[in-house]
Formats: sequence, structure tokens, C-alpha cells
Amino acid sequence: MRHTATSSMREVNDDVLKERMQQNEKWGLQRHDYPYWRAILVEEVGEVAQAIQHGSVASKETDADDLYTELIHVAAVASAIAEQVKEEAQ
Repeated sequence: MRHTATSSMREVNDDVLKERMQQNEKWGLQRHDYPYWRAILVEEVGEVAQAIQHGSVASKETDADDLYTELIHVAAVASAIAEQVKEEAQ
């Protein structure tokens, strides 16, 4: 069975690519040891958790509030790690 990409899939992936390009503009091409990548990724996942709890009794003023943006950041960091894995396998 053949599946086609939905407009939401395309939009999300376009946003991830835009974020990856912004990361490269801001930080340059990043290549790290995997424990360092883990720290970066977990920090981003923490911001997703904050955004999810935003507005609940557990939220605080410092919590992230834009769930979509935080999810894009997680996907972009994961993408950067995958790029490194792929390059190292070559």
C-alpha cells in the first residue's frame, strides 16, 4: 500500500528543516560526542514537557508555552544527531 504525505506532514517537515538551517546559522555545523548530544536533546524535551504542562496547576511562569515550536526544536536536534550518525557511517 502506498502512502502519500499529507499537507501537515509536509508543513511540519518544512518547519524542521527551517529550524535546522537556523541552528546552523546560529551555531555553525555542530558535531558532538553523543553524551553531549543527549544533554542538548534532553533539554529540548524538557521544554516540551514544560509546554505540555503550561496552564495546568503544575505550570510556572518560566515554562515554555509554545508546544509546536518546542516539538520542532526536538525534531531538529534529533535530525542533527541523525545527520552525524549517517556521516560517521560513511
